[in-house]
Amino acid sequence: MSGENTRKERPVSFQGLELLPVHLYVLAHLKKAGVDYAKMMAKMSELELPLIEDAIKDLIEIGLIERDSGSAIKRSRARFKKAFEVHKHHTYYRLSRAGELFLRSIDERWLRDYFNSLLPGGWDVVRTLTKARSFNELPKELRNDRIREELVLHRFITPRGKRTKFFRLLMDFLGIG
Repeated sequence: MSGENTRKERPVSFQGLELLPVHLYVLAHLKKAGVDYAKMMAKMSELELPLIEDAIKDLIEIGLIERDSGSAIKRSRARFKKAFEVHKHHTYYRLSRAGELFLRSIDERWLRDYFNSLLPGGWDVVRTLTKARSFNELPKELRNDRIREELVLHRFITPRGKRTKFFRLLMDFLGIG
C-alpha cells in the first residue's frame, strides 16, 4: 500500500474492521430508529440475536455506535417505539458522532464499490435482486453458484433462493431499489 487513503483500496473496511452487511444494517437501523436495542434489531431483521450482538460489539470497538445512557427514553428519540415514554429494560444503542459522519459519507459510488468488493458483480446483483422476488429471477449472467453462496452467506437470500427480510430492510434503509 502506498500510505494513501486505504478506503479507496478496500471499501469494505473501516478502521481495520471489515464491514459486513450486518454492520451496515445496524448502522442504518440506528439512523432510522434514533436509539434501539439488539433484541429489537434482531426481531425486525429476522437475524439471530448473537449475530446482531457481535456486530454491535464490533461497531462500539471502532467508535461508530455507543451505549445510550439514562433510565427512560421518549418516542421523540426512539422513533420505532409506540409509547410516548419507555423505561429501559435493555441496553440501548445510538450512533456516535463518528457513526453519523460515516453514514453521511455513504453515497451511491461507495455502495457500488462496497457491493462489488463483497461479491462478483455485487452492485448489479443487489440492485437487480431488490426488484426480483428470488434469486431464480435474476438474469442468467448474475445467477451462478458462487454468487448464490455469497448471497446466502450474507443472509440476502434463503438457501431456497428467496429474498430475506434482512435484505429488504437493508436495501430500504440504504435507499437502494
